[in-house]
Amino acid sequence: MAGQKDSIFREKLTPYLNELIETLGRSGPETQAYQAMTAQYKKSPLEEVVRESDRLRHYQSDVHVVFEGKQLRGIERLYRRTIVIEPSSVCAAHCRWCLRGQYPIFSLREDELEMIARYCGSAMIREDVKEVLITGGDPLMVPQRLGFLFGQLKKHAPNIRIFRIGSRVPVQDPDRVDEDLMSVIKSAAPVKVEIATHVNHPAELTEKARRAYARLYEDVFKIYNQTVLLKGVNDQVPVLNELYDEMRYLGIESHYLFHCIPMRGMAHHRTSVEKGLNLIARVTSSGAFSGRAKPMFTLMTDVGKVTLYQGTILERNRKNELLIQTGYTVRDFKARNPSWSMPQSVSEDSRGYLRVWYPDGSDES
Repeated sequence: MAGQKDSIFREKLTPYLNELIETLGRSGPETQAYQAMTAQYKKSPLEEVVRESDRLRHYQSDVHVVFEGKQLRGIERLYRRTIVIEPSSVCAAHCRWCLRGQYPIFSLREDELEMIARYCGSAMIREDVKEVLITGGDPLMVPQRLGFLFGQLKKHAPNIRIFRIGSRVPVQDPDRVDEDLMSVIKSAAPVKVEIATHVNHPAELTEKARRAYARLYEDVFKIYNQTVLLKGVNDQVPVLNELYDEMRYLGIESHYLFHCIPMRGMAHHRTSVEKGLNLIARVTSSGAFSGRAKPMFTLMTDVGKVTLYQGTILERNRKNELLIQTGYTVRDFKARNPSWSMPQSVSEDSRGYLRVWYPDGSDES
C-alpha cells in the first residue's frame, strides 16, 4: 500500500478495476456506484490540499522493534496479543484513502522474515503474543514470500495460533485467488488463517469477487471486514445496510466501521466523527439487517484503535435507568409487525427516532 519514494502516491488500478469502473460509468457518471468506485481509486486534485493537522503516518507512537541488537523492518507491536508484519508494500491497486499511501516502498528479504519469526517466538514475548497480522501492502500479491513466512513462524514461533492476513485482492484482482494461492493458504495448517478485508461499497461485491471470497472460505478459519467510512462512498444508511447485508450472506463478519484516518491529502474523504456516530447508531439499532452483522465504529488514535459509543447514553434518572438513543422508528416496527404497540419505557424524539429507558446494573457487592 506504500506510495513512491518521493511521497507521490501514484494512481494504480488493475485491468479488472478499470473494466468495472468503465462498466459502471455506462450507467451514468452520476450513479452512486460509479462515484463510489472512482472516489476510491481515481486520483483527485483535492489530494494536493494539505492541512496542518494532516499526517505522514497513521499514528504518532514510537513502535520500533529491536531484537538481538537490530532494529527490525516491517514489524509493529501496538497490542499485547498481536504482532503486525509487513512482508512487502506491493498492492494490486492503490486505494486513495490508504493509511500507508505515503510510506516508502520496501520488500523484506528472507533473512529479515526469519528474524521476525524468531522474535515472535522469543522468550520475551511468546507468553503474550498469540497471533500475527500479516499486512503491507497486500500479502496475497507475494504468495511465495507469504508461504516462506508461514513456514518460519511455524518453526520458530509455535505460540502463534492464528495468522491474520490483510488483503483487498478479492475486490481488486479476484483472478489471483487461484489454486497456487490456495496451496499457500493451506500450507499454514495447523495454524488457523483469518482474512481481514476492506469492502466499502456493495458495487465491489461483483460475481468474481464473491467467487474469490467463497474460494478463500474453503480453507480459512474466518473472513472479517473493516469498512472505511468515506465521504460520498458509503456515508449513507441505505448503502451501509445493503453492504452489511450482502457480506452476511457471504459469511464475511462485519468487524469495524473505521473513521477515515487524517493522513495527508485525505481531508475530502473524511466525515466528521459525529456523522459516523449518527450513522452507526442508525445502522446497528434499527433492525434493518441481522444483529449478527453489526460493526463497531472505531478510530485509529495515536495509542491504537478506540471504539466509540458516545451519544448513545443520553441521561440517567433517579431509578438508575439509562435513556438509550436508538435508530428504531414506530413506522419500522409497525411495518414489520402491525400489532406492535409502544411500551411505556419508550418515547419518540423530535426526529421520530425512539428512546428507551433501560434499567442499569450495579457494581456494588
